[in-house]
Amino acid sequence: MNWIGYALFSALFAGLTALLAKIGVSHVPSNVATLVRTVVIVFFASALVAATGEVHHVKSLTGRDWVALVGSGLATGISWLFYFAALKNGPISGVAPIDKLSFVIAMTLGFVVLKEPVRPLTLVGAGLIVVGVLLTLSSVQESLKGLFS
Repeated sequence: MNWIGYALFSALFAGLTALLAKIGVSHVPSNVATLVRTVVIVFFASALVAATGEVHHVKSLTGRDWVALVGSGLATGISWLFYFAALKNGPISGVAPIDKLSFVIAMTLGFVVLKEPVRPLTLVGAGLIVVGVLLTLSSVQESLKGLFS
């Protein structure tokens, strides 16, 4: 499978994650829900690495690898804490689109930090994502109501 297939499956399971997280966080504190999710992921990832025989690769990680992966893990954990808190208090239809602004943020960081190429149509696509997110927000819909009724 190529990277596009992996990305599509990632999107599918991220959407399922939002639904299941909203259901799961409904009767528990969001931090407890984040802990349960994290423990499951630790066991799942550990089993996957063991089953694929990739454990030996841990020894080959450089200091730079460790710093980047630990930083990524911390950023993920912080993101999940805020995501679950948002789901606890808001609708999936509001939380999920705003969360997907991470695409625009990641793309911008790729341009600035990793010096990835900036293409005009990519910028247009990112702009459309921002507009799409805004259009999903009820406050924006209310302010535009007169234009589309």
